[in-house]
Amino acid sequence: MSTIGYENWAVDLAEVGAIYPFQGSEVLMTVLCVVFWIGWHYIQFKRESEHLENARDIGDKSLVTKSVERY
Repeated sequence: MSTIGYENWAVDLAEVGAIYPFQGSEVLMTVLCVVFWIGWHYIQFKRESEHLENARDIGDKSLVTKSVERY
């Protein structure tokens, strides 16, 4: 089974060129990775913002203020 179109490897590899699978799809893979990366950061930003909003509402605000001002 060959993913690059060569059935016989008894050739001069200097003339063959790239010998890795999925050659020619580097731009597509890069675009997909960048989209995934930006999407992951967006989702993380939303989740962390929601978590911080929930954490802000935990506890009695007067006790927290009193504790902070004590020090």
